[in-house]
Amino acid sequence: MSKCSLAVDIGASSGRVIAGYMENGQLKLDVIHRFENKITQKGHYFCWDLDSLFTEMKRGIHKTKESGLKPVSIGIDTWAVDFVLLDENDELLTDAVAYRDPRTDGMMEEVFSIISKERLYLETGIQFQKFNTIYQLYALKKSNPEILEKARSFLMVPDYLNYLLTGRKVNEYTNATTTQLVNAFTKKWDGELIEQIGINQDMFLEMLPPKSSIGNLKRELVSELGFDMEVLLPATHDTGSAVVAVPELNDTIYISSGTWSLIGVENGFPICITKALDYNFTNEGGFDYRYRFLKNIMGLWMIQEVKRNYNDEYSFAEFSELAKQETTFNSKVNVDEDRFLKPKNMIEEIQKYCEETDQAVPRTPGQVAKCVFTSLVDSYQGAIQEIEEIYEREFKTINIIGGGSQNNMLNQLIADATKKKVLAGPIEATAIGNIVSQLIALGEIADLSDARKIVKQSFEMNAFTKKD
Repeated sequence: MSKCSLAVDIGASSGRVIAGYMENGQLKLDVIHRFENKITQKGHYFCWDLDSLFTEMKRGIHKTKESGLKPVSIGIDTWAVDFVLLDENDELLTDAVAYRDPRTDGMMEEVFSIISKERLYLETGIQFQKFNTIYQLYALKKSNPEILEKARSFLMVPDYLNYLLTGRKVNEYTNATTTQLVNAFTKKWDGELIEQIGINQDMFLEMLPPKSSIGNLKRELVSELGFDMEVLLPATHDTGSAVVAVPELNDTIYISSGTWSLIGVENGFPICITKALDYNFTNEGGFDYRYRFLKNIMGLWMIQEVKRNYNDEYSFAEFSELAKQETTFNSKVNVDEDRFLKPKNMIEEIQKYCEETDQAVPRTPGQVAKCVFTSLVDSYQGAIQEIEEIYEREFKTINIIGGGSQNNMLNQLIADATKKKVLAGPIEATAIGNIVSQLIALGEIADLSDARKIVKQSFEMNAFTKKD
């Protein structure tokens, strides 16, 4: 049986288990298992179903064995900011409430009355978003302080899934930075900030960086699966893993394109300056303690919701084709307004915005899709201009990675708007970054530089330039 490493890559709308291994100097991927992930209402809150996700993970591991591959390691990455709390007996005190839940409405402003916005940014370097973990915890403190009093372990979503695999509780660095509770310079939990908002510091655990081993599978899982493997930490924040797979970052801005669009550059130090604060850029922790200086802006969530509102009558490819035909329709929305975070009906919300701003109201599927795509490009272009202003230089290339890199219409629109060369791919960037991180930890790849060379020679990329 051929040895492989498994990437469990779970995004806000789907998950996958992907096997990766080296063959003749190239990285090969086998998609073993895909599954759905979605937010469901549980009591008063919108939550993730972590039990279902763990079951699907195990299903994928079983399928790997059936395919003739032998996993020697496994790494998990997911979205950021969401968490669970465990009590002294390691029992769940909370569900994994989703970041789109409205419980954090108004919480950011209340926290600013305790800790100034400027201080929060200068110490953590993290973008202000109302769903950041700090505001989720503050909301929980207001609604259910007794839960926080009982809490002994704070685990983010991938931390909890790793705990289910190994029985070991740790916090992984890259995902922990998204909480807005990690000091950007010391790279440790900021005890002073945590204390000031009245949260028990003791529930925050040992923080480990990518490439760390947290042990092997629990004995009962070894019995269930029929084999053992090592559990390694990639960048457990999916964007952190995706950026590892950007083949070249010199002179390049990346866009990690999926449910969200993460647009930025890789940096060796945090940029906690007033202009970065004003433009609301973040300094999230990355692989090898690099920093992802980026802006988290609305992504393909909008077209995903439009697709759902049309009862899945059209595929994403069909939306692109319909949008292409709307050559004279030019209405746009500000995709980064909170109204598009979780509206009851995305199509109606887009139409309302256009009415309120005296623009032509999109009525057909093609017009709605065209409005979404051109509005996203506007947001991307604005973020790129802000990056270039902060860096006082021009970047010549944009590398779009992730599932959204398959949207050739959107890629061309970005090239036309920015007048830059656009590279699209690799598609499975997050899983690739996850796997090469494991291979570095296992000694099969030398380092990050070597990993990026391997990615470049292993996966095709499409190029787009401005049309004349």
